[in-house]
Amino acid sequence: MISHTTLRRVLSGCAVSSLGDGMAVVAVSWLAIELAPAADRGVWVALAAAAYTLSGAVGALLLGRFLRHRRPTQLAGWDAALRAGALGTIPVLHAFGALRIEGYVALLAVSSVLHAWGQAGVYTLIARVLPERDHLAGNAVLSGVGSIATVAGPPLATLLIVFGGPATVLAVDATTFLFLAVTFLVAVPKDAVPEPEDDTASRTAGFAVIRRIPALSGLLALSFVFFFLFGPVYVALPLHVSDDLGASAGVLAAFYTAFGIGAVLGSVLTGFLSRWQLGPTTAGIVIGFGALMLPLGLGAPTAVSVVCFGMAGLLWPPYSSLSTTLFQRSAPSALLPQALAASSAVRVLSVPLGTALGGPLVAGLGAVGALRLSGVGIAVVGMLAAAALTLRASRTHPESAAGATEPAGADAGAGAEARP
Repeated sequence: MISHTTLRRVLSGCAVSSLGDGMAVVAVSWLAIELAPAADRGVWVALAAAAYTLSGAVGALLLGRFLRHRRPTQLAGWDAALRAGALGTIPVLHAFGALRIEGYVALLAVSSVLHAWGQAGVYTLIARVLPERDHLAGNAVLSGVGSIATVAGPPLATLLIVFGGPATVLAVDATTFLFLAVTFLVAVPKDAVPEPEDDTASRTAGFAVIRRIPALSGLLALSFVFFFLFGPVYVALPLHVSDDLGASAGVLAAFYTAFGIGAVLGSVLTGFLSRWQLGPTTAGIVIGFGALMLPLGLGAPTAVSVVCFGMAGLLWPPYSSLSTTLFQRSAPSALLPQALAASSAVRVLSVPLGTALGGPLVAGLGAVGALRLSGVGIAVVGMLAAAALTLRASRTHPESAAGATEPAGADAGAGAEARP
């Protein structure tokens, strides 16, 4: 990644914007808590967190006609530019006393309309400029940069919240996305990324690719449920910190920083998983993640909960990188942006749906009860996935069963060769 001229430039822009996003993880929910009426804070925190991602799924589904033929750098650059503009409007309105919770949620929604396509552009860029054998490593490097920023971002956000308020954090986040937009739209030459010869795919081609490949459709189904059940954490955790623990934004930042530290280590370890079978690996990750979430919902001491949340972060990058690598290796090059955007749409939709559910869950079960339900649900889904793989293997010839769980097996799509 560093030795490649184009990717080195992209990596610097992604590092800067990831730092801004690492700070925004704390600021988005904290500003919602400040703006929302006290009686409805749970609902509005859920809406703010969901709005920051949900519209990305809508954009992936509705904007294919206009974006499917665009270069990967354009997709990523336009996404960053829109985020910079929408997020930058929030502190301006706040400074003039004109920011209301409804407008805040609306601006968060606008900021993420192109995000699924932006992510698809970044990972398509990696797939087209790196050899296939380096896709997993490239994905892991990009994930690691984001994880490092998540470690540094929350403490910086805490300092800015203390001295300038959460709106200041979003102003910084907007600036980092402006830098990313300039990186993709200006610093990367148009001829630096190879373009596929066949680029005549329809708007629905991405979903068609996923439906044709059982490994992709099964993985996407598991991802949807996994992320859906994790969604309530974005509501329950801030309210648990502020209401149950009576703590400051610094404690919430400690949770996210621990998660980021774990994710950095997980990104490093991801490179050693290239020979692991996809099915057992992903199911095991989901089971372990759910188990590590349980202390948050069982009233464990704060220090123990923070450590377990950090260990859960260790499992996040391997799951994400392995999933993306499978798409990169399985989908035809011309259809890769659409396949990745379709996948991102489904995943992006799952998190805000779960986040929106977090409001009623917190109201009915309390923040601790919602966290407990999330952890148990994730672990159970992972065990069901493992049971399904075992059942499938028992009904299949051993050689076929082994091939069915490989990251890029025989049915991984045109042009993809089987790998151990």
